[in-house]
Amino acid sequence: MIPQDGAEQGWVMDLTGLPRELNRVGSPSLLFDADTIERNLDRMLDIVGGNAGLLRPHMKTHKCGEILKRQVSRGIESVKCATIAEAELAARSGAKDILLSYPLVGANAERFTRLARMFPDLKIATIADSPEGVLGLATHSSAEHPTPLFLDLDCGMHRTGVGASEAAVDLVQSIVENEALTFAGIHAYDGHIHDASLDARKAAFADAMVVLDELVNRLESEGIEIPLIVSGGSPTFALHAEAAKHSARPRQASPGTPLLWDAGYGTHYPDLAFDPAAFLLTRVVSHPGENTICVDLGNKAVSAENPIENRVRFPALPVQKFVGQSEEHLVLEIEDRSRFPVGTEIIGVPYHVCPTVALYQRAVIVRDGKCTDEEWEIEARDRRLTV
Repeated sequence: MIPQDGAEQGWVMDLTGLPRELNRVGSPSLLFDADTIERNLDRMLDIVGGNAGLLRPHMKTHKCGEILKRQVSRGIESVKCATIAEAELAARSGAKDILLSYPLVGANAERFTRLARMFPDLKIATIADSPEGVLGLATHSSAEHPTPLFLDLDCGMHRTGVGASEAAVDLVQSIVENEALTFAGIHAYDGHIHDASLDARKAAFADAMVVLDELVNRLESEGIEIPLIVSGGSPTFALHAEAAKHSARPRQASPGTPLLWDAGYGTHYPDLAFDPAAFLLTRVVSHPGENTICVDLGNKAVSAENPIENRVRFPALPVQKFVGQSEEHLVLEIEDRSRFPVGTEIIGVPYHVCPTVALYQRAVIVRDGKCTDEEWEIEARDRRLTV
């Protein structure tokens, strides 16, 4: 599927025309272009030199078992996730090595260990950044069923994680010494790096890696072996991929958004060369004013955490102003509404694809530029599957 030039909105996309058979699809709907997803997977593998073992893609972007199966078919058997439901879906979709990169406290610690026991042949690990987190997981684990645990390193985002300090070394020691746990390695997410400039991203990446290297040196000076380093996100994916290819220690890069891409990342990171694969079908439902149209893409159909002008891009629609959005409506000011009569089909590209996908139960699949009868479930949009 190829949407049209979006230069009027600050982002030129190499897209031309609507997918065929849109009349069969209700609106608003989420569309996945399966061909583009395949190309993005190939591009992801190209960036790591074809070595699938250097990849641990984050599934929070798509939460979809069909996409996971396509990763596994390419040899990408490691996955990162953010919820227990995502971890369960990954286990049921063929992933062999699962990292739940979220601190688990309260009932979630017990839920996680119960999930791990359901899949004894898989490696299902999580992270910790506090003595309380370590103790909570150890309480629900055992020497017979130890929990693999990564130290969550704060390399600059200051959201979760512990810095490269004596406290970090002590925390790792407590994991190593607890027979109900195994030390799995270091998790370092640099989600604070959003620079559009590649040079600025490289500089920020270098600063974050100083923190990582400091912790690695501290641990190794204490005789602690580091089994694996899982690092990075999407903006710095290529930088972490290069680091993984040349690392003296086992290391994986963990991008997420490149599988579907979106208008936000497309605007800021053209150097990564991924293509949008998730689209929103909307239709004109009203002409409320002389220069305005209303489409059925409210804030229940596209992620609304950004300002209204940064929620969706319409490549073929010359929007002059995003007037207002409510639960089921989006009002837009355009130059000539006569070009877009009531019922007109319009394709949008989410600005932030991850929370947008989570608003939908399923995605209509586009192949060879045509909407098909196939739909892929977004299973892990739920907080709980069975565990």
